[in-house]
Amino acid sequence: MKKSMYVSLFITTLLLGLMIAFQFRSNTGGVPTDRPRELTQELAQLDEEYKELQAEAADLQKSLNQMQTGGKYETMQKELYKVRMAAGMEPITAPGIEILLDNQPPDDRTGFDPELFSISYEDILRVVNELRAAGAKAIAINDQRLVATSEIRSAGRFIDVNLTRLNSPYTIKAIGDPEKLESSLIIKNGMVDTLKEWGIAVTITKKEELTVPAYLNSLEFSYAKPLEEGEK
Repeated sequence: MKKSMYVSLFITTLLLGLMIAFQFRSNTGGVPTDRPRELTQELAQLDEEYKELQAEAADLQKSLNQMQTGGKYETMQKELYKVRMAAGMEPITAPGIEILLDNQPPDDRTGFDPELFSISYEDILRVVNELRAAGAKAIAINDQRLVATSEIRSAGRFIDVNLTRLNSPYTIKAIGDPEKLESSLIIKNGMVDTLKEWGIAVTITKKEELTVPAYLNSLEFSYAKPLEEGEK
């Protein structure tokens, strides 16, 4: 009888301990009491940032409206046009000279290898360099506008300019002082004398008004990138 009483007391004590332990875990595993306060603070901060972004967007829209109505937009458009013209992205009309380079007829070159007396990419390149040194502001070869990325290279019987295959005769248009540009080519023992000695026909015409077309190919920069504001 005494033994059964001890067993009952032991079981009762064990159940009471388990209930106390379970109650303690339930209280400690719930949501921390300070979590709602943290979420409230985060929500207030996000709301403040949203209001700041709204104000910034309103300022930018106001600046854009002022630029469009206050003449700044037109000023920027003019500046953009100047930059595009300097880069060769716009056609240009001004005084200049037109140079026609042509191979002599094959009958006039009998007995010689015609390739030896044909216009080469180096001839074109020398003429272009002379024109640039004389102050040419814009140059085109068979209406291919030369820009910073243009190439003049041999392609067999042809000459490639801006990845476009050209054949003779070659017409080179140069914008600049016509007298100065012509003088740079016709000086004694200069470029024209040299070309004529090689059997190349050269005709130079001064123009009071000459149009050089715009560069029409695409420009892609694989490695170059603009500097960010404040970056050196």
